[in-house]
Amino acid sequence: MPARPMTPERVNRRWLFEQRVDGPVGDHNFRWTEADVPSPGEGEMLVRNLWLDIAPTQVLPLLAAPEEGGMTPGSPMPGYAASQVLETRNPRFSRGDVVYAASAWEDYSVIDGTGYWDATKVPAGVSPELAVGTLGITGIVAYFGVTEVARPRPGETFVVSAAAGGVGSVAAQVAKILGLRVIGIAGGKAKCEWLVSEAHLDGAIDHRTEDVAARLDALCPHGIDIYFDNVGGEVLDLALGRLRPNGRVVLCGTTARYRQATPPPGPSNYWQLIMVNGRMEGLLGKDYFDRFPEAMTALKKWLDSGQLRAKEDVVVGLEGAPRALGRLFTGENVGKQLVKIADPSPGLGRS
Repeated sequence: MPARPMTPERVNRRWLFEQRVDGPVGDHNFRWTEADVPSPGEGEMLVRNLWLDIAPTQVLPLLAAPEEGGMTPGSPMPGYAASQVLETRNPRFSRGDVVYAASAWEDYSVIDGTGYWDATKVPAGVSPELAVGTLGITGIVAYFGVTEVARPRPGETFVVSAAAGGVGSVAAQVAKILGLRVIGIAGGKAKCEWLVSEAHLDGAIDHRTEDVAARLDALCPHGIDIYFDNVGGEVLDLALGRLRPNGRVVLCGTTARYRQATPPPGPSNYWQLIMVNGRMEGLLGKDYFDRFPEAMTALKKWLDSGQLRAKEDVVVGLEGAPRALGRLFTGENVGKQLVKIADPSPGLGRS
């Protein structure tokens, strides 16, 4: 890892993609550089990146060769961030605004506000770290995955994998707030303790030290009504085999197979959907972009009341971004993985 340099103001420190991921993710996959701070063109704005949103899907373009759709070596590593507008030639945003937008692993970026999600202004009273975590894509996906795709009914049994991760920890708590009986699957004693003591789940399963099948039978003796899947693989099969009549499976992520060279066989228990009139549905957060304010209002209300706990795992310093991404695949992170680069400048103001 590079030492944190003493750089003059307005030098742009950056991580560029360097080497295809073929094993653990780390500094060796990227190249640390310094460059001049860019200037915005028409319709663009110069932003100072404050907090980086680190998500498992960011590894996907790092796995393939450029001719197969992967990133080209030397390209800036992209990612979503909470950023402060320093200069703007975009009429939608003003100097000093804090925005949640597609950006890059660097101190300063020129952005036009478009992307998988278009840029949104972070409301006053919402901290930048919440904007890239519980009140950002992570929370939005969890909220609509539970409320819309899962179609929950009070009293149902809800099981979520990667329950101490960014999406899983929010989804589990939303389900609990809505009156469901919630069981979380996570890796490690500390994560399981947090799920029960802080997130107030009804039970937790440590997939590293416990027999997941046996524990599901013990904690869900009457079966599973809703399974919120963040990992795929064997755990999905176990959940399918325990679905109750009219059970639902929400497919949110497949972390277990993102870095596998050969895709594993499909779930062998998919036929169970037929036997119980079940439903398995994929979840894409961008489908709910227009309803972003609805989810943010509900989630913030629960945060303010203490019903919802924001769980963040923070790596401090831009130089730690590759390590932060790697933590998602070693199970080190507890909660939403973030990287803090800087604090907002109060001198710029926020409109």
